Amino acid sequence: MGFEKFYEKLGKRIKLLREERHLTQEQLAEITGISLDYLGKIEVNINRPGLITLLKLAQALDISMEEFFKTL
Repeated sequence: MGFEKFYEKLGKRIKLLREERHLTQEQLAEITGISLDYLGKIEVNINRPGLITLLKLAQALDISMEEFFKTL
């Protein structure tokens, strides 16, 4: 799988996990301390998050990093 496809799937996974937890983008951005704009662009594959951002998202979504990447 190429990088483009990986980040596309990652953004969709983040959105799905967020929605399953009944969180808005605004709520998740506030919990993680990342900007709403940045989070929105991650979900639609414009921005590519780094490791620290992914750790913050996994913690906020209450999943392990392993589980985070399990279905990618």
